[in-house]
Amino acid sequence: MAHVIEAAKSGRSTCRSCKQLIEKGALRFGFETTGFDGNPGHVWHHLLCAATKLRAEVKETLAGFNGEVPNRAELDAALAAGPAGGKAAAAEKAYPFAERAATGRSKCMECEAAIEKGTFRVGIEREIEVNGVTRKGAGYFHAGCTASLGEGLFENLKANSGLDGAELDALQARLPPSAQ
Repeated sequence: MAHVIEAAKSGRSTCRSCKQLIEKGALRFGFETTGFDGNPGHVWHHLLCAATKLRAEVKETLAGFNGEVPNRAELDAALAAGPAGGKAAAAEKAYPFAERAATGRSKCMECEAAIEKGTFRVGIEREIEVNGVTRKGAGYFHAGCTASLGEGLFENLKANSGLDGAELDALQARLPPSAQ
């Protein structure tokens, strides 16, 4: 089972992005997932909504789709646009990256303390196992807890983060000497 683009079989599915019903016959994007019971399934999105939130997955699935795509120009424009916010943005970022924490819910992988909202956090790619399925996602560190990530970290963060000069200076001041 994989991600899929198909015509909606009924008018009952709801787009996970915009929370609106997907009309019968409209193209929809099925994001492959594993249910609570461990069985594979899909969560559905309008194709255009998925193009703004799950850009890489939609591009890959669309490449193998042989059907007619109405509003293809609008879909291509959405796929070509800059990164979306939220989880999709994290998924599309190159690792490692640095950013200001949007909430206070993430925990540092080194010290296990909460990362306060608005403070710098460093994101790395990690593998997470859920119901026997291994997925890749971001794991976070406080900027000061990154000594174990090795030398040259700052250069990678500078290239992958999109922070401006003042923000980069503030980040560099918080990194341990071994990460410089």
